[in-house]
Amino acid sequence: MDILQVENVSKSYSSHLALDDVSISVPQGKVYGLLGPNGAGKTTLIRIINHITAPDKGRVLLDGHILTQDDVEKIGYLPEERGLYKKMKVGEQAVFFARLKGLSKADATRELRKWFERFDILSWWDKKVEELSKGMAQKVQFIITVLHRPKLLIFDEPFSGFDPINANLLKEEILKLKDEGATVIFSTHNMSSVEEICDNITLINKSRNILSGNVEELRRQYFGNRYDLTFSGDQRQLMEALMPMAGEFEMKEPDGQGRSCISLHVNDGASLRDVIAKANDTVNLAAFKESIASMNDIFIRAVRDDANA
Repeated sequence: MDILQVENVSKSYSSHLALDDVSISVPQGKVYGLLGPNGAGKTTLIRIINHITAPDKGRVLLDGHILTQDDVEKIGYLPEERGLYKKMKVGEQAVFFARLKGLSKADATRELRKWFERFDILSWWDKKVEELSKGMAQKVQFIITVLHRPKLLIFDEPFSGFDPINANLLKEEILKLKDEGATVIFSTHNMSSVEEICDNITLINKSRNILSGNVEELRRQYFGNRYDLTFSGDQRQLMEALMPMAGEFEMKEPDGQGRSCISLHVNDGASLRDVIAKANDTVNLAAFKESIASMNDIFIRAVRDDANA
């Protein structure tokens, strides 16, 4: 079941077309990555979902009905442009925002202290926001965003400014929220994080949706018929021997045991059994396995193919 549907949404600002007939469907209880180069239209789409701006065309549905301003209360939104009142104390401000989300002061304080302890920032409760580092301020805003446990969470570049340790902490918390039933949408340039936590993705380029799908299926299918070989022997002889059955050869890093590695595309109709047999006749073959594309590979190739279309 899809919790959110964006149908044929377009949006222009003066002479700039920010979104061009974009449609996406976000499954309930999943982590959904919204990817694309800078200026592709991701943030505009997020703002439309949050009723910050309106589409020129198209519609957005939540749980099967047209999304209204009242529905926005069910959404937790962490924008890319962070903003806290610098002169307020950290705990005081967090409680203030929690109460705006409907929590009592006592409940807000109790829950916030749990979150602050988990994120190792409880000692900053009575300090002013202006004393926080960028990373600590982002932790506070993340906590404020998720505290009231909305059914839909939207994060715009949530890992920006985080060191690897804190980025990993955030990934773990996002997965916990998913396990507790939340649906998460996040915009990011961090392809490794997409592979680690996303179930589905949409890639937006030049204001259009150019690719959508399940992450694992895309990684397996986007570079279909591609395999990695690990071997000892003459790589030139191996390539010449396999050319009738394969192409697009690409040398990869050695395996650390002195053996060479090569990636290749097996031609349509060619037999994998014949490829393996020919490789074995030519070199000492140690491994032959399906090559699974990284999200970075898919991102680069999809954008390049779209530019050449």
